[in-house]
Formats: sequence, structure tokens, C-alpha cells
Amino acid sequence: MNERDYEQTVSALREDETGTGAVPSIKLNDGNMIPQIGLGVLRISDEDVEGVVTDALAAGYRHIDAAAGYNNESGVGRALATNGFNEGRARRNLWVTTKLRDSEQGYDDALRAFDRQLGLLGLDYVDMYMIHWPTPFNWRSSETWRAFERLRGEGRVRTLGVCNFLPEHLERLHDETGQWPAVNQIELHPTWQQRDVVGFCKAHDIAVEAYSPMARGADLNAGDGTVARIAQSHGVSAAQIVLRWHIENGTIIIPKSVHSFRQRENLDLFGFALTQAEHAAIDALDGPARAGHDPLTFTYA
Repeated sequence: MNERDYEQTVSALREDETGTGAVPSIKLNDGNMIPQIGLGVLRISDEDVEGVVTDALAAGYRHIDAAAGYNNESGVGRALATNGFNEGRARRNLWVTTKLRDSEQGYDDALRAFDRQLGLLGLDYVDMYMIHWPTPFNWRSSETWRAFERLRGEGRVRTLGVCNFLPEHLERLHDETGQWPAVNQIELHPTWQQRDVVGFCKAHDIAVEAYSPMARGADLNAGDGTVARIAQSHGVSAAQIVLRWHIENGTIIIPKSVHSFRQRENLDLFGFALTQAEHAAIDALDGPARAGHDPLTFTYA
């Protein structure tokens, strides 16, 4: 990012950052607005997730990222109902994402799966429904997408997205359906920046959403203390530095934490900005190894 682009990016962010702690939103290619920070709930039991989501809602989160494969949609639904976020104005001010289980891809299977998931969540609609993995070895994304379009037409889904799609998968989906997804959720963090995927998404107006935005904590120690030194200069945590880097890149992030104080910290990213040199130093941490799974071979069945 050159100096002019960096200054324009930070200037635009500051226009959105009102000093009230409000999280900026990203406008998607379908016109919907998604909060740039959400709560991820992967690897939290159905029993425990209710309290985690309750804490997050109290902290100010208005974006919850769920999935059938996480096996905790029921607990998420209980938290939304208990805290009054399952209907009315509170529901309209909340963004809820969930994802289709890979084994339920296909037109009829996806429709049946969505009915079950919506019931578990206790909602009338979800804000975004996503294909969880492309499964190119058992490609059913175009049939699944037709089901997604029907759900959107019925008003039960607002935005359609995908996860873990590489450019070749996005192009195939577009060739077969004539559509680009609004969001591509991918593994993305300083040591695995997937610049080819990000560049393709930006060229086709697909918003990028990062899961594992800190590589499950590993990237907090990346670069022989680079992140820690930048954090010390700003008087914030290493996690806040990495998440701020994502924010300045225009990336949607869904950091996971079961601790309420860390949830609040992960929202507190708008009282400081990285310098261009600091941002470039984090850019330079990019590496050759992912922390998670390969979209060419993996299925979250």
C-alpha cells in the first residue's frame, strides 16, 4: 500500500470512527451493510456458547458468525432469545451468519438443512447464509446456490456468501450461476495473507472476511517480536494491533474469544491507527504456510 492509498484508507476509517466505540460497517455488493467486527463461535460447546454470546451482546457485538458444522446453533439461538435479539428492533440491528454443512449441499438438501438451522437459531431469517467449503472433489455449489437464491427470494436470507473459495471456485460458481457471492470468508492473518485470493475478490466486488485473524494466537509472536513492539508503542495489546491491521485493510473480522474482557478488547480498535511503516512491517510477515485446512481437499462434513 503506497503512502497516498494508506492515508486515504486511514482518513476514511476516521470518518467512520465516531469516538463512540461504534463498529464501522462494510457495504456489500447486494447493498446490505455488515458490521466489520463479529464474534466467531467455532469450537465452543452448545452449552457454553449461550453465555459467550450473551457476554458479546452485552459488550456491543452486533454480528454473530455461526455454522451448522459448529454444532452449537441451538445455544446461539437460546442466547439471542434470552437477550431479546430474536425479534423486533434488536433483531434488525443484529447480523447473524450461519453456514451450510458440506454433507447437505445440493438443492433439496440445502433447503431442508436451512429449515432445521433456522429452527435451532429461533429466527425468522438469517442475514447471511454461506457455503462452508467448496469441496471441488464433490462439486455441488451451483445446485446449492439455486437453493440459496430461493431462500433469499423468500426473504429468509438477506445475503449469500461462501467460505474458503479460491479464485478457480469463484469463477466456476459465476460461470454456472451468473453471480458472485457478496462475501468470501477465508483463513487470513499476517503470516497467511492469501493476496491472490484477496486481489481476486476485490476485483470482483466480493468482500473478504477473515477467520483465524490471528492464526489462533500464533501470529501475535510473528516476526521476532514485530507485533509486540508495535503494540508497546501504542499502549495496546498485540491482538489489537493485528486486528487493527485487518480493519485498515478493509477486511471483515470474526475473532473468537470466550472471555468477556478479551471480547471487549477485540472491539476496542478505533482509538489508534498504525503508521504506514507499522502497517508495512505487518504486511512483510506474510509466509508460506496456512494454519488451517486446504480448500482443495477438505470438507467440514
